[in-house]
Parts: sequence; C-alpha cells; structure tokens
Amino acid sequence: MSFEEPDVRLAERLATEAGDILLALQKSSGLDGKVLGKAGDEAANAMLMKALRAARPDDGILCEEERDNEDRLSTRRVWIIDPLDGTREYSEARSDWAVHVALAIDGAPVVGAVALPGLGLTLSSAAPTALQPANVPPRMLVSRTRPAAEAVAVAQAIGAELLPMGSAGAKAMAVVRGEADIYLHTGGQYEWDNCAPAAVALAAGLHVSRADGSPLVYNNADTYLPDLLICRPEWADRVLALVNAAG
Repeated sequence: MSFEEPDVRLAERLATEAGDILLALQKSSGLDGKVLGKAGDEAANAMLMKALRAARPDDGILCEEERDNEDRLSTRRVWIIDPLDGTREYSEARSDWAVHVALAIDGAPVVGAVALPGLGLTLSSAAPTALQPANVPPRMLVSRTRPAAEAVAVAQAIGAELLPMGSAGAKAMAVVRGEADIYLHTGGQYEWDNCAPAAVALAAGLHVSRADGSPLVYNNADTYLPDLLICRPEWADRVLALVNAAG
C-alpha cells in the first residue's frame, strides 16, 4: 500500500514550502512593488496547484489565482488556497503576509495551515496553540490601510486598543498567538481569505463565526463572505451583541 501524507501534514508542508519560495523570490529576484507581488502570487500558486493535484487528484480546489471550476460544488472535500495573502505587505517586505492552505469537508473548515514566512512560522490545526493570557486592555485588529468603521466603533465601546495589521491570515494568527484578542472584519472577504485561518483558530479554541454569530460555511457557489469574527471566547458575546445592535 502506498503511503498517503495525512491532510494536515500536507497542508503544513505545502504552506511552508510556498512561503520559502516567496521569501527566496523576495530576497533574490531584484523585483519590488507590484511586479514582485505578481511574481510571488504566480510562483506560489504554480507550486501549490501542481503539488495538490498530484497529492489529492480526487479532491476539489478553490484558489484565488485559478479559474473557478464548479465541479467542486459536488465534491465533499475541497482545498481552499490563497498562495499569497497580503500581496501589498509582501511587496513592501513587511512580515504581516501569509500563505493559506485549507481543506473544507462538507463546508466546514476542518484542516488548515497558515504560514507566516516573514516570522519563520507555520501554524496549523494539527498542533493547536495554547491560548495566552488575555491582553488588558483588549487589543483589536484592524486593517492598516482601511479600518472598518464597525470595528472601530466596537473597539471604542469596549475600550480596546486598535492594532493595525496587514493580511487576514496575519491578523487571525495574531489572535491565535496572543498578540491580540479580537479580529472583526466587516468589509467583505472571499473564502480563500479566511478558511485556513478559521481552521487554525477553531483548533486553538477561539470563537470563529460570521458577524451575526452563524458558522462560516465554505465551498459555496458564491465565494464572497461579507464578514467574520475571530476572537477569544470570553469576548464573543459582547462583540456580537455590539455588532448586531449597530445593524
């Protein structure tokens, strides 16, 4: 019998290897700005798609950089990939960018790996990170370029300190790692932006939901997800109540 790499180990390995490719390109290509970002997206995507198709030929794939194949909608197992989450941060040689590799089964984010190559880390659903002590006052993540008004209002209501950061994966992993307590996003994302982060956050014992408290469901015909909340469990009810009271 041939050996098949477990799904979560495959996700970890591929996210890490894609991150290595991106770092090497960043350091040695001589490219910068949008040209570097485009080259990074293409290089990481090519590796991930080739590896996944070889390792899991019967599974569906949803990837930001690929034309959508709606055959995935009739497949229970679908890999949801973002080869480079935070292209702007990557092109600026910051550390708050990520690689997302996730497996959704029957719509649930079951397996996930988020590589943070700029920090030399890959976090996954296989090895949950123990929750760190809460920050006092709480720290709430917002976009470093376009903070959502809803998040700013919630932060003011609970006395939270705002922490601007780049990619969605970097923000979610900041909560997993204890650097922050709340990540509320109401500006719209796509499934590849948060499936892997959701899987890792759930494994770590964090609250993960839509802004109305309903579960995040993946492998939909429409891949747009309007909002999400990833936070420490003790903040979930308060934040959800504030968001819903604001409409």
